[in-house]
Amino acid sequence: MVAIKLSHNLHTPMYFFLFGLSFSETCTTMVIIPRMLVDLLSKSKTISLPECATQMFFFFGLAANNCFIMAAMSYDRYTAIHNPLHYPVLMTIKICFHLMMASWVVGFLISLCITIIIFNLSFCDSNNIQHFFCDISPVVHLACDYTSHEAMAIFVLSAFVLVGSFILIMISYVFIVSLVVKMPSAKGRYKAFSTCSSHLTVVSIHYGFACFVYLRPKNSDSFHEDMLMAVTYTVLTPLLNPIVYSLRNKEMQMALRKVIGSVIKFFSYLTNKKNLNNLKKTTAH
Repeated sequence: MVAIKLSHNLHTPMYFFLFGLSFSETCTTMVIIPRMLVDLLSKSKTISLPECATQMFFFFGLAANNCFIMAAMSYDRYTAIHNPLHYPVLMTIKICFHLMMASWVVGFLISLCITIIIFNLSFCDSNNIQHFFCDISPVVHLACDYTSHEAMAIFVLSAFVLVGSFILIMISYVFIVSLVVKMPSAKGRYKAFSTCSSHLTVVSIHYGFACFVYLRPKNSDSFHEDMLMAVTYTVLTPLLNPIVYSLRNKEMQMALRKVIGSVIKFFSYLTNKKNLNNLKKTTAH
């Protein structure tokens, strides 16, 4: 995020969306990890109902936002390949900002609906959540009036986010592939595919784990599997995404080198200044 912000040559729609995705994933991780670390160190490991609802609301809002941002990124790649000459006009910063805001608004509206449905239930069974955060299945498993109507509503909302955004991404890539195979130059085809490869890798990881957790039938025995998957998409995926996006991206690599170089220079300056002050104090004594 810092590299994109400080490098003027990265102020393009693709990196604007990447900045938004990185920010959203950082927030998603911050909703889960600090609380998880506190629970690991404490004996009580308790969470109140309002805290649980708040965590669920922000987690699913941000997770849904990630899905819609990825869909916007796939549309951006299609526009860049289909209309390279008109790309600056078709994908202005204003349009990108509107797409980003739409992702946030729709994501949090769906999350609000899911949270309201779940926390309007009566919790009269065991109060032990078999998870390290307030996920849907472990929480609704504690409710005594959870019916097929609520289950269907939650499934439809989850499917709208996951399947809906995934269909939008696949439509964009069907058009991208159809355009790329028609390119006469092998170099042009390679360049077009290389700009999409990082995004496709992240999409595959994200949707693979998310669909496995949220779109398959659940029982109490599946919670342990879901916990392992949850560690992947709350910790490992946000950690891997910046690496995936910078591995084959020379512009991002150069920007990161500049940022890291500036940080090293800054700390070297502080160290030298501290040593100089200590030397002056020693000389004065």
